Amino acid sequence: MKLYYAPGACSIGIHILLEEIGKPYQAERMNLQQGEQYKPPFTTVNPKSKVPTLERDDGSVLTEFPAIAYWLAKKNPAANLLPDDLDLQTKALELTDYAVATIHMQGFGRQFRPSNFTPNAADEGAVKARGKDLAEKGFALIDKAMDGKDYAVGKFSIADSAIFYVEFWSKRAGMTLPSNCAAHIDRMLARPAVQRVMQQEGLA
Repeated sequence: MKLYYAPGACSIGIHILLEEIGKPYQAERMNLQQGEQYKPPFTTVNPKSKVPTLERDDGSVLTEFPAIAYWLAKKNPAANLLPDDLDLQTKALELTDYAVATIHMQGFGRQFRPSNFTPNAADEGAVKARGKDLAEKGFALIDKAMDGKDYAVGKFSIADSAIFYVEFWSKRAGMTLPSNCAAHIDRMLARPAVQRVMQQEGLA
């Protein structure tokens, strides 16, 4: 397998799952600042021009964080990346999607790339403020879901890799995490797989 990633991007969550699984894989670093994602050869791999992108051993390609995470979990059951219980498994998928589609795309998308949400530069301050509000609401909901738990659904799962990367971004955005989320990111940073990824991506 080959993971196309950018340091500190949402692909860090998939990078963590690959390290948790422990099977051989390649990691291909992409320079998003230089627009490498919009140029060949990457556009022939993923015309969506985004990471994470996972090229499987048969040459087929998976895109979109929740889909890649789900496939990795189901393909590698020994890694215990999803609970056996159907309700907990569904909750893990729900939290994964919420972290990606709402906290990332709506909350941090507005804060990091406000021009994508308005054609008027004068409105960008309001767009960023709305993004911060959405992210803060998202973290409050995640915080409540994790009350009394070490991880999102009790034990480590794909949901934690998604929640981790938006928690990691909160520092970049100058946000303060609520208590359960703050404890969660510390717990994640203590995991050997996360430490290896942080080192590999130059974030340690």
